[in-house]
Amino acid sequence: MIKCGRPAKGSELLSRDRVLDTALTLFLEHGYGNLSMEAIAKDARVSLRTIYSQFGGKAGLFGALVRRCSDQFSEILSFDSPPEAALVAFAREFLYRITRPDVVRMRAILIGESPRFPDLATQFYEQGPQRTLERLAQFFARHQQAGHFAPIDPHILADQFLSGLRNERFQKLQLGLETTPTEAEIESWARQATRLFLYGCSEVREG
Repeated sequence: MIKCGRPAKGSELLSRDRVLDTALTLFLEHGYGNLSMEAIAKDARVSLRTIYSQFGGKAGLFGALVRRCSDQFSEILSFDSPPEAALVAFAREFLYRITRPDVVRMRAILIGESPRFPDLATQFYEQGPQRTLERLAQFFARHQQAGHFAPIDPHILADQFLSGLRNERFQKLQLGLETTPTEAEIESWARQATRLFLYGCSEVREG
């Protein structure tokens, strides 16, 4: 007997991941405006109805890709670890994710096509930068209560920390003027940017 009704949760997750993986490949190959939802559904082996019900449309699908990427570094930020260790761990994962070639290309697609598709820019910001900023602001607010940070608006602290990570090297990477950093280079980048944020650029004197 063929069982109808709602598929098992595990199969739903596998289907969702398959759609996201397929969409990523096709976005990178065709861009945003030139890619049809029908093509995504066909390659992912799901119905159009399934995609619309899960993601609400092409902009929502793009936003889900951004959210999946941002989850990978936002969730690593521990509120219970010492501030420097927690920020270095976050910075390491954040920099690794945003410097991957596929992510750099996706950002290029976003920048190039968002003027024609405002919903695309909205989905990117809400599912990526805004969620990351809020998570960091919560982190700083928690540690302000413990006396680890000055009583500055935690959103400003979060913004300044992220700005320090997305430095000139990242700008050059976006322009194709830098090669993808190695894990060792990312480790150094994360540690130096975090220490600069926490301690400034004044010379630390012993005694």
